[in-house]
Amino acid sequence: MAISAEKNYTVTAPDGVTLAVQESGNPAGPAIVFIHGLLGSRLDWEKQTTDPEMQRYRMITYDLRGHGLSAKPESVEAYREGRRYADDLFAVLKATGARRPVLVGWSLGGVVISNYLATYGDCNIGGAMYVDGVVELTEALITAHPQVYESLASSDLKTHLDAVRTFLGLCFHTQPETASLERLLSNAAMASWTMTRATPSMTVAIAAGLPKAHVPILALYGAQDELVKVQPSIARLKELNARVQTKLYENSGHAPFMEEAQRFNRDVEAFVALAAKSAQQRRD
Repeated sequence: MAISAEKNYTVTAPDGVTLAVQESGNPAGPAIVFIHGLLGSRLDWEKQTTDPEMQRYRMITYDLRGHGLSAKPESVEAYREGRRYADDLFAVLKATGARRPVLVGWSLGGVVISNYLATYGDCNIGGAMYVDGVVELTEALITAHPQVYESLASSDLKTHLDAVRTFLGLCFHTQPETASLERLLSNAAMASWTMTRATPSMTVAIAAGLPKAHVPILALYGAQDELVKVQPSIARLKELNARVQTKLYENSGHAPFMEEAQRFNRDVEAFVALAAKSAQQRRD
């Protein structure tokens, strides 16, 4: 199937932040919303949005506030309050008119999903995938890299950029090809420093929403993840909602959707089918 032309537009969040939104694939197909992680953008999902077999889906991506082509407010509270990310996602879903989309959130994107569920519930979505998702911003679930995070927050340009390179290196068990890595580095350099400094203290309301979710939830992690503690994160998700399904990629690090893209894409397709079947069963 031919890859469709990309559609680009903006959506305004309730607090006035402008969000850059993109769509590709079949506008009438089942909707998937991909939510990137810290220091990323929609470009993180290129191996999904350009996959010929994925073109039957309506694939929606957007740049989180402080990232990519979205606005970058200078207020720390614009990033520290997790509810604002939930409102951003709600605004995107409303603007797209997507009917019960599947949410796929990588890393920090998992926090966005959790805050969305806490604020809006699951009545308007078909399912949610946590992809090496940050479950809670605690030492119990996040691997300690104090020097990296301290340097990311540095006002010294060299220190900051060197930390960005180190951080991206930690994302992969199998490093991407040079062109992709350079694009990711450029991606990260565009991110707001205010956002980067505020993110470690961002509120995560996972316990308020995930336990009440009845749609399918999949926790997919790379076993070699060096940023998130995999088994404790999975255990916490299942503690909050026993219906959470799990899948482990033994040969991937923090970014299985890039490291094992074809396998990941087929798992997304299977999960979208599961979500549709689950929705039909609930209607029956």
